[in-house]
Amino acid sequence: MTAPEQSLERRLCQVGGRNENYVSRSGTLYHYQIEDRGPVVDAVTDKEVRRVNLIIYANYGEPNARIIHGRDYDFPDVRTAEHNRFVEQRVLEIATEAKAVVEDKEERQVLRIKGLLREYYLTKSEAVKRQFEESNQLYPFLFSRAFRELKAEKDSGAPAPPPAPVVPPPVEETVEAPSIDVVYPLEKELREKVIEIERIIIELGHDLQILKQRGKADDILLQTCRKLVLRAKESLAGHDAEFSVRRLEMTRNSLMTTWRQVKSRLSPR
Repeated sequence: MTAPEQSLERRLCQVGGRNENYVSRSGTLYHYQIEDRGPVVDAVTDKEVRRVNLIIYANYGEPNARIIHGRDYDFPDVRTAEHNRFVEQRVLEIATEAKAVVEDKEERQVLRIKGLLREYYLTKSEAVKRQFEESNQLYPFLFSRAFRELKAEKDSGAPAPPPAPVVPPPVEETVEAPSIDVVYPLEKELREKVIEIERIIIELGHDLQILKQRGKADDILLQTCRKLVLRAKESLAGHDAEFSVRRLEMTRNSLMTTWRQVKSRLSPR
């Protein structure tokens, strides 16, 4: 019978991360940073977890550099050498995932820019013009690609796709992972609160789906969750004038209150 592996001290439960540059298919320079933070107490669940953090910078080294993605990967708080090896392997896998995240975000940005250019061509809206000019400053390679693709479509004689009808998304799609472009502040405290809010939205969405499957989610609760999450996503996208610790804490607390209500309905009575 194999003896159980000896438990390690907390300070030994941390492996090296990765700091690497990545040039996307469009030619934009990115930098991803993966950090094993070791055992930490999760502020959302109050449980001890082994946390690995990922941050991706776009236009790395340039004046317009910004963080386009942030995420915490949480694993069981198992303090053994074997678990350290598992985390090392996950760090390598997260590095590969980071590149896929970059390419996916670029595809969505190109589609967004093409939509803005089409809309400006039809409406000459100054608000739309400001949006695609901002995109040109932040993502010059993507803007050039979007412009080239539009020109190629026009030269080929292919009809422009009709504008998509504006319909509210289903509740289960709204209360899920944010599909908007989240603003990740460079300041660590603000950024960690943004990532925390994203995680609460995802957990709320999962529990709400289970509640619906059990037939315990009424229309009032569903609409309340939808409105609350939509407001939270607007905050994460930087649409609020006051993007501060106080604003983020208010958003977090509102989401946590609603999430507790959902979890209470899941609990057996």
